[in-house]
Amino acid sequence: MKRVHVVVRGEVQGVGYRYTLRMVAREAGVAGWVRNRRDGSVEAEIEGSDDSIDEVLAWMAEGPPGSRVTEATVTDAAPSGDATFEVRPTA
Repeated sequence: MKRVHVVVRGEVQGVGYRYTLRMVAREAGVAGWVRNRRDGSVEAEIEGSDDSIDEVLAWMAEGPPGSRVTEATVTDAAPSGDATFEVRPTA
């Protein structure tokens, strides 16, 4: 099991990014969370198999229609054992 922390920048708020990511993550079978940040970026943590995480990261680099991702920073994080993927309040 692996976990990554991701910060996505660009036009990623107000375009359904978080809720679409929740659907993509659940379909891929990963756990974790996503939230908007006050600086206009979107932050997420994703936990699952390498292949599942790669699948979600590939989607995150593109985003939903209407978004424009300019940067995605990925760092390793400690697995937490989350069982679901949720949308959290803005941080």
